Amino acid sequence: MKRIGILTSGGDAPGMNAAIRAVTRKAIHSGLEVYGINYGYAGLVAGDIFKMDESSVGDKIQRGGTFLYSARYPEFAKEEGQLKGIEQLNKFGIEALVVIGGDGSYHGALRLTEHGYNAVGLPGTIDNDIPYTDFTIGFDTSVNTVVEAADRIRDTAASHERTFIIEVMGREAGDIALWSGVAAGAEDVIVPEHDFDVKEIADRLRSSRQRGQKHAIIILAEGVMHADELAEQLSQYGDFYLRHTVLGHVVRGGSPTARDRVLASEMGAYAVDLLMQGKGGLAIGIENGKITSHDMLDLFDSKHHAQMSLYQLGQDLSF
Repeated sequence: MKRIGILTSGGDAPGMNAAIRAVTRKAIHSGLEVYGINYGYAGLVAGDIFKMDESSVGDKIQRGGTFLYSARYPEFAKEEGQLKGIEQLNKFGIEALVVIGGDGSYHGALRLTEHGYNAVGLPGTIDNDIPYTDFTIGFDTSVNTVVEAADRIRDTAASHERTFIIEVMGREAGDIALWSGVAAGAEDVIVPEHDFDVKEIADRLRSSRQRGQKHAIIILAEGVMHADELAEQLSQYGDFYLRHTVLGHVVRGGSPTARDRVLASEMGAYAVDLLMQGKGGLAIGIENGKITSHDMLDLFDSKHHAQMSLYQLGQDLSF
């Protein structure tokens, strides 16, 4: 093998650039040529491909987002789209690929491997919803962003004796809400993985106000409902001086934390090692502090499980 390609796909995540940097420099130092592919699978099919060197990834490790850009390209799920991508791989002499993204990105990587082009996936998603990895690239940064925002909002909540509902990203996974809720000392956390009762939340808010704590923070995972819906439901049980904030895409951006930079660097270097061993169709993760890899087919048959002990911890420490 002489040439490998790199692409980022799906939603951007802080640390993607650190992963690109690690793959590029590890590969070059191992005697390989590296080609960057802009705009994910869409750019692969379009032939938006360029040769990279060490300087291509200079001054990138601290930057959020992905300098290779990203784009949705559902057409790659069909064989016609895959064959067009393979045509471009052949044109540029690219023999293997590193794909940085989430679940949808992994499906494309597996299809390429089945066509004879080894591809390895790195879990680049803030949602932390990939099986067989304790953490995904970008998750730590997103949690820190939410915690910083919650700390600032609490200042206003305390000053005006209000209850703030903070809606955070995460699709159907509640990890961002769980971790940021405990770290920010939220009075309640609502996630898709656990049932909740609006009346019980209202009762706890009322009891807390009676004890003298007249402000509160509720972290809400977007996969449950929207913040304005929860505010409307809570208001039926009393006046809690509600306000709601949707953090939205601000949670995706920003300079990656040291933890995300190191994780991305370790995973990126390991991806090159696997490809040089002639392996593909694998997804890289970190389990119990060790970098690991699993067959992508195993991931599709499995489900990520949030650390629900944090939910109970948050309940025990709140109010």
